[in-house]
Amino acid sequence: MAFSGSQAPYLSPVVPFSGTIQGGLQDGFQITVNGAVLSSSGTRFAVDFQTGFSGNDIAFHFNPRFEDGGYVVCNTRQKGRWGPEERKMHMPFQKGMPFDLCFLVQSSDFKVMVNGSLFVQYFHRVPFHRVDTISVNGSVQLSYISFQNPRAVPVQPAFSTMPFSQPVCFPPRPRGRRRKPPSVRPANPAPVTQTVIHKVQSASGQMFSTPAIPPMMYPHPAYLMPFITTIPGGLYPSKSIILSGTVLPSAQRFHINLCSGSHIAFHMNPRFDENAVVRNTQINNSWGSEERSLPQKMPFVRGQSFSVWILCEAHCLKVAVDGQHVFEYYHRLRNLPTINKLEVGGDVQLTHVQT
Repeated sequence: MAFSGSQAPYLSPVVPFSGTIQGGLQDGFQITVNGAVLSSSGTRFAVDFQTGFSGNDIAFHFNPRFEDGGYVVCNTRQKGRWGPEERKMHMPFQKGMPFDLCFLVQSSDFKVMVNGSLFVQYFHRVPFHRVDTISVNGSVQLSYISFQNPRAVPVQPAFSTMPFSQPVCFPPRPRGRRRKPPSVRPANPAPVTQTVIHKVQSASGQMFSTPAIPPMMYPHPAYLMPFITTIPGGLYPSKSIILSGTVLPSAQRFHINLCSGSHIAFHMNPRFDENAVVRNTQINNSWGSEERSLPQKMPFVRGQSFSVWILCEAHCLKVAVDGQHVFEYYHRLRNLPTINKLEVGGDVQLTHVQT
């Protein structure tokens, strides 16, 4: 089956994990595994690109081992038998620390990036197009596994079909709105690439054209804070944005803004000093009424990593943190394509941005 679009990520999958790679691997395909190495349990973890779920045919076994000073084993398993190991006598991971692990599939090899730097190349021993499953096991906790095929036309699925590790229930629109937050405006733009046109299917099944690009995933060194980049094509129903990072240990506040010109269409402002996540809109430098209610406790924790998923629908934004839906925000600025800038600032360090 030919791959026809960028696959929705697996959010907060429970380890050990095995999941389908829709359409299998192709030349140019990119898979990002984001998580943290557990500090207490185990001395190894592995990411396997394999055929099926049995584990008998693994095209690429990537296996960091915190033993003998630390090293990484790469190998291939065919019909249940391992081939000769390739060892990289260097350990780019640290126990208890988050990581961003990216696998780029090319015609001759896998290129593996760890935290934005090239770590190893592994030349194919079996045809990579046989791979249709990714598995992760060992002493890691995962934030997400995301997929990107720059040569494919991305079609984002409906939020209800995204493979969350736990069921997602969307509560009714919160009605309580309160005070005004302070204005915060970051700087420092990041580069983007050209815009192309693709078709998007709405929730009702109607097809319409919209300007967009394959999801942009920025290299780690680009995350100078505050961080600003464009959202090519702006927002539209089914458009999604993914951000991951770590809250600073002494954090008071940080913010995620979706902007339209000088207006802030969506302001998401976790406040640890108030134990609240404030949402608002600023038009002509004037803040509207706040929304603060949440169906659960504060989803962010000082010193811990997080993953935020923002999905645009026709009437609202749906926001999930670490795979759990936390709120909806109904559009106050309704010209969605003009909402084309992302701003992140405050007491946070980004590790991954996909727009």
